[in-house]
Amino acid sequence: MTDSVSGRHVAVVTGAGSGIGRAVARAMLDEGYRVALAGRREAQLLETADGHPESLAVPCDVTVPDDVTRLFAAARERWGRVDVLFNNAGIFGPAGGVDEISVADWDATLAVNLTGSMLCAAEAVRTMKAQEPRGGRIINNGSVSAHSPRPRSVAYAVTKHAMTGLTRSIELDGRDFGITCGQIDIGNTATEIMDTIGVGSGALQADGSRRVEPMFPVEDAARAVLLMAGMPPSANVGSLIVTAAGMPFIGRG
Repeated sequence: MTDSVSGRHVAVVTGAGSGIGRAVARAMLDEGYRVALAGRREAQLLETADGHPESLAVPCDVTVPDDVTRLFAAARERWGRVDVLFNNAGIFGPAGGVDEISVADWDATLAVNLTGSMLCAAEAVRTMKAQEPRGGRIINNGSVSAHSPRPRSVAYAVTKHAMTGLTRSIELDGRDFGITCGQIDIGNTATEIMDTIGVGSGALQADGSRRVEPMFPVEDAARAVLLMAGMPPSANVGSLIVTAAGMPFIGRG
């Protein structure tokens, strides 16, 4: 799973303009990966890259098939292959119960979190099947909400549960082609999305109360992704849960 010119891995990171995606992209660049940075806002991608010579900023909306095709074509044109996809782009979506959210907000959340991940995975698999040497690794960013949802987050929770099915299906279908797939489920790492749901100031709990929850540095989440990405082709981390120590996840609510 290495580039024939330099022996270094080539990675595509979606949602690389902020949060976990930014931290993972920077960690990969520091580890010697060649990284295609994908996101809707070019200025933020360039800020993530910070002038690194082995980075490539590719503005991309993962819900648009042509954008995704162009993203992977750009990585192949620059480096000849793709070894790792970190499928990370996502939004939290509307706050509300199933009877309260709009169809438009539901569709928008599924489009980014689920369909976008499928489109990127599909393009990655096509690339990994065709390249020589064949194969690669896909890492899907799920969430602890794939196991235990927060209140009033039905659209987000559904997409993250569905991500597990996507991960397992890719892992199964990729076996004959040297393609592995795993899912990392991260809980309460310090990013902007945690601010939107009030984790640091008081997040809504299942009993209706609000509670300040612990968080952990996003750089530590990136280290966990690097662990998964750096496994040899003979091994795969199929599922990894990383949470802030003491967060209300086991026994949530």
